[in-house]
Amino acid sequence: MNELKILAVDTATEACSAALLVGEKVFSRWEEAPRDHTRKILPMVQAVLDEAGVTLDELDAIAFGRGPGSFTGVRIGIGVAQGLALGAGVPLIGISTLAAMAQGAHRLDGAERVLTAIDARMDEVYFGQYELIDGRIQLVGEEMVSGPAALVASRGTLPGSFTRVGTGFETYGETLAALADELVASQVRFPAAEDMLPLARSAWLAGEAVAVEQATPVYLRDKVTWKKLPGRE
Repeated sequence: MNELKILAVDTATEACSAALLVGEKVFSRWEEAPRDHTRKILPMVQAVLDEAGVTLDELDAIAFGRGPGSFTGVRIGIGVAQGLALGAGVPLIGISTLAAMAQGAHRLDGAERVLTAIDARMDEVYFGQYELIDGRIQLVGEEMVSGPAALVASRGTLPGSFTRVGTGFETYGETLAALADELVASQVRFPAAEDMLPLARSAWLAGEAVAVEQATPVYLRDKVTWKKLPGRE
């Protein structure tokens, strides 16, 4: 049986990354590079392919960070993934940015209960709760976009200890501290394509890969409008 080969790309936040799964081996590149994704992502893709000695037409699927995150970043990521998938003739797998961050906390910190929050601007956060279930990081409830105070008011305080991940906790940490009895900091700030790979493999095995034209981003906001801050989206 041939080894499963999945390429992952992510540009949904300030970080830019590409990773390749070949059987059980992982090849990856990651860089925090705000506003430079379009220049960096394709060289990263080529670098992991070259390191593994794999060509695009040998891939089984391509995974991409489907959001939530920067609107521009999410669009760049899905556009790159669609272009590569069309050239390779392979399907796509959309992976939640929040889930990838939770997976990163599990990989790097051994976290089993994770709260992820990305600063969504406009005094809101993108939020998700994840737990290790049957050996996999899985979403509990739904991903959402909310004001920090409204999020705490609607959810209450979770019992026990959780690992907190993402820029939302940096920006609104004092308010979001009430989400759990104890919040433990993670070294993860942004998603990494490497952490999309276990999720993409599970999705592939579950038959969840889709045709290129069916791949869709997830913004969480109904209206794609936002305030532009100096030097930021």
